Formats: sequence, C-alpha cells, structure tokens
Amino acid sequence: MATKSNGGIGELIRTIIYAVVIAIGVRTFAFEPFNIPSESMLPTLLVGDYLFVSKFSYGYSRYSLPLGLPLIPGRIFFRPPQRGDVVVFKLPSDNSTDYIKRVVGLPGDHLQMKNGDLYINGQKCPRRRVGDFVYHDRDGNVQRITQYIETLPNGVEHPVLALNPEGEANNTKEYVVPPEHYFMMGDNRDNSTDSRFAPGPGGGVGYVPVDNLVGRADLLFFSTNGRDPVWEFWDWPWTLRFDRFFSFIR
Repeated sequence: MATKSNGGIGELIRTIIYAVVIAIGVRTFAFEPFNIPSESMLPTLLVGDYLFVSKFSYGYSRYSLPLGLPLIPGRIFFRPPQRGDVVVFKLPSDNSTDYIKRVVGLPGDHLQMKNGDLYINGQKCPRRRVGDFVYHDRDGNVQRITQYIETLPNGVEHPVLALNPEGEANNTKEYVVPPEHYFMMGDNRDNSTDSRFAPGPGGGVGYVPVDNLVGRADLLFFSTNGRDPVWEFWDWPWTLRFDRFFSFIR
C-alpha cells in the first residue's frame, strides 16, 4: 500500500510539473492572455476585454520570456509589424509595464498631428465620420463620442474616436521614427498616452524599440462590463458582453 501511495503521489507531482512546463511554453512561445484596463483603445478594445496575443507574430526577444529574463540576444525569427497592427509592448521607460496600442509609424516615417488629423510622410490619412460610439463608462454613465473610420497608407481601415481637434496631442511637431523603432497611437485619440508623448515622469511612451514588442493582439475571447469583478460569476448573465466573445481584433 505504501508503495502504491508513493507512486501515486510521484505521478501526481510529475503531472503537475508537465502541466506547468506546457503552460509556460504556450505562454512564452505561442499565445499569452491580457486584459484591457483603460479606455485608450476605444472603440476597438473596451475596458474588461480579455484577449490573446500571438507571441510568434514578430519573433522573440527577452521580453517574450517570463520576467524578461535576458536569455535572448536582440530579437530572433523577426517579422516586422504591419501598419495598423494592434500590438502589446513593454513601455520603453521601464521595460516592465505592458501597453497596447496600434502601430501607425514604421522606421523612417515622418508623422504629425494637425487639427486632429494624422499625417504620415506628408500625406493626410483620410477619415470619414460614422455613427457616434456609445458606451457605459466605469461609473455606468452613458457616453457618446464622435467616431471616424481612418485609412492608413497601406489601406488598413480602423475606427478612431475624436472630439477635440485642439490641444497639444492633436497639434504636434513632426516626428521622425528612428531605425528599429515604431510609433504607436491609441484609437481613442483624445484619451491615450502614446508615442506622441516623450518618455518621462508623466508616463509618455515615445518611440518603441523593436525588442520591446511582445506580440500582436489577435483574438478577443472574453469580455465583461469593466465595472463588476469578473469572479462574481453569478452576475455573468448581466455583466458579460457575449457579442464580443471570440472575435478577431482589427
């Protein structure tokens, strides 16, 4: 009996170890789950969305590994992001905080905001107004924000929210993206700390080095209202956004 008991415990321990190793492997090299805590990517991503990020989309760097272990020199198996990709990256100012934004500027690009319009390499990115975006904020209040569909130079169309064409963030200097860096912006243009703001105490992003890319946001698999705790499963019939489950991120 003692032999069988010891064997059973050993088998259980081995099974747990295998499961942990497989989970770490999938999380490191295939897909990692993230959740959305802010409104900077409205209307594409809502507070309370849970998504999978493909770690293999752009190859791997040290930030693909748990705790950012410095085991990978530079970036290996690299495939460059495309303009319009929604990307998770490590904030350059601390290399530990995860941000999610959209790639709008590639290495060598010239970018500028003028009266709320995005210019890339001297050309205005056209946008057309569509119906207002209506949502409930964290306090349950109904918000309506002017919504546009913006077209990037490679033809990618995506929604943006914009109310105020004035202000520093919507009237900027010209940015020139350095080699091996990317320019990121949130779709919620009036409420996004992104590459328009230099790194520093204020929490700006600046240009994002290629090694800081974590992966591409591909699939939204779960979504709550962003206000009620997700573990309160008894409220799920009223708090879950079922229409957002298993939808691809564009």
